Amino acid sequence: MGRRHRPVRGRDIHGILLLDKPAGLTSNEALQRVKQLFNARKAGHTGSLDKMATGLLPICFGDATKFTSFLLESDKSYLATFKLGVETATGDALGEVLKLLPVAAYSIEQIESALQKFRGPIEQIPPMFSALKKDGKRLYELAYQGIEIERDPRPVTIYNITLLRHERESLELAISCSKGTYIRTLSADIGRELGCGAHVAVLRRTGAGPFTEQQMTGLPDLENMALTNPPALEEKLFGIDAALANLPEVRLASSISDYLCDGQAVIIPRAPTSGMLRLYTELGDFIGVGEVLEDGRVTPRRLVIHANRGK
Repeated sequence: MGRRHRPVRGRDIHGILLLDKPAGLTSNEALQRVKQLFNARKAGHTGSLDKMATGLLPICFGDATKFTSFLLESDKSYLATFKLGVETATGDALGEVLKLLPVAAYSIEQIESALQKFRGPIEQIPPMFSALKKDGKRLYELAYQGIEIERDPRPVTIYNITLLRHERESLELAISCSKGTYIRTLSADIGRELGCGAHVAVLRRTGAGPFTEQQMTGLPDLENMALTNPPALEEKLFGIDAALANLPEVRLASSISDYLCDGQAVIIPRAPTSGMLRLYTELGDFIGVGEVLEDGRVTPRRLVIHANRGK
């Protein structure tokens, strides 16, 4: 007898949903809910948010999952409230309280002086309560066992920290930063710089790569659409190429695009001479991403089969 094939579950859907993740769900739990609502065969998220955090969580469907690395590598922005005077095991409000420290009546000048030390390129030691792996185990798995291991500092860049509001025991900040930045670590480090300790009380992601919070859709709205008007769900999807808006756009003659889609490097007249490119057919259908080689030819890096409508 031949081997039985598992039945294919879900629909082929291609595009990007910008989910406003609610507090109380892990990023994977939010992903699974959305995947079920869309009845999608294949989906993945691009960059975890902590369970207590809210905000922008891009979810890629179908062919869009081929391009998740571009969003994972992108810059991020956040709104955060730091609670002063309390250090926790996890660096956020969900963790065990480790220290209670007095909070002075800091002036705006003192706070700005502390913040200035964290603007620009810095190094962070990743928190134990993180998804990084050590010898095949997630750090948070070790942390829950009471095990703490040495972690190497990692370079990140804080492009800007803007103080939005200051009360005696809290700071509200707008933060823009490079990929891999831990806001919980930033909070703890700023708290130590002030001398009073701190943790993240509220965190909301407001931007990821080219996407902003104005483009998000909440989970309750998606659930309502699934019940009352299922076709409207796909109206919330952005084209795959929306995640690549920072790359130069090049349109290819059909003769060239055929060779490139067969995996061959090609010469593209008047194309940029270096870097990654967004590639389109003459009619404007998105083909994928190519990279300019040293000899000037463009080689395919990520290609899609389906034409995806933009938005």
